[in-house]
Amino acid sequence: MPKTTHKYTNGEVTIVWKPDTCIHSTLCWKGLKEVFDPKKRPWIEPNGATTEQIIEQVRKCPSGALTYYMNDAEDAG
Repeated sequence: MPKTTHKYTNGEVTIVWKPDTCIHSTLCWKGLKEVFDPKKRPWIEPNGATTEQIIEQVRKCPSGALTYYMNDAEDAG
């Protein structure tokens, strides 16, 4: 059975969330609640912080459930 993957983008960076991998460490939302808020749906709001802040916080995810990739500006246009 394939694992579920969700993607959220602010146009510059895309946050990838794999809920099946998440260990619920809470580091994401405790560190950047403007983007990660488990009380909201969707719980990830990629426009809530700068791309740099998002990357910094996603890199702290201990399980790898949160990752990111930069969007190619040429493909976006």
